[in-house]
Amino acid sequence: MPSDPFEAERPHLVALAYRMLGSRAEAEDVVQEAWLRYHKARGGGEIHDLRGWLTTITGRICLDVLKSARVRREAYPGQWLPEPVVSFLDDPAERVTQRTEVSLALLVVMEKLTPEQRVAVVLHDAFAVPFDEVAAVLGTSVAAARQHASRGRRAIAEGQARHTADSTEQRKVLDAFLAAAVSGDLRALAAVLAPDVVAIGDGGGVVNAGLNPVFGLDKVARFYAGILGRRARDTRDVTVEPVLVNGDAGVLVRGEYLDGRRLLFVLTVAVADGRVTAVYNQLNPAKLRSLDDR
Repeated sequence: MPSDPFEAERPHLVALAYRMLGSRAEAEDVVQEAWLRYHKARGGGEIHDLRGWLTTITGRICLDVLKSARVRREAYPGQWLPEPVVSFLDDPAERVTQRTEVSLALLVVMEKLTPEQRVAVVLHDAFAVPFDEVAAVLGTSVAAARQHASRGRRAIAEGQARHTADSTEQRKVLDAFLAAAVSGDLRALAAVLAPDVVAIGDGGGVVNAGLNPVFGLDKVARFYAGILGRRARDTRDVTVEPVLVNGDAGVLVRGEYLDGRRLLFVLTVAVADGRVTAVYNQLNPAKLRSLDDR
């Protein structure tokens, strides 16, 4: 058991910050800042409800980070995807942890919310923080805090990719998608892709991932048949490992291009009614550093 009361709250705070920011690294930095503020404040006797106090402080720090992140992400090269939380199927402890993770499909659409909407939705809907406390974090009225949450929920409902399949169906559909794409079988791809499917790749300006999302069954089928088929031909020592990505079925692909460059990406999908509704492909090396030691 952690001897420092803060350490007992750290997993809660990291989960909170990650939902708000979509970056594990940024979430851990935020929690470290919360730790510094906690150690400055605890001697003054002002902390009566530790979890509530830390949740409020973490929310305020995240709000500041989100406001500055909007500027950075507007200048981001290509599409921005959250940093994936990858768990390995041979680790039962990681599988249990993944059950509490928020899906990439939800995090992607949350990027379209304003910082105030995102903080309000996460604090109130995901962590049951009362609106008077949400308002204090946002520095606004309770009515305004409720409005931010309402608008955020509406944006999520309108923009989120359909993702209703259980883990067994996700894995079955993902395997069928990958097999069809690698073999270049457009007919098989058409059978597994939803008509309104969208594909998003994040290369961070370092790895070629396409600057814009790819929309529609035909374009997504041809895009992935081309890109995965080409990688299969131009690489060696490739391993495709089934993993969980934010609690959903995914794959970790590693290998080496024939010219010596490293191949590394994490791919997951949203699935509904037996078809892929969205493909998320994270190739940015900066967001995959946690996988270097595996």
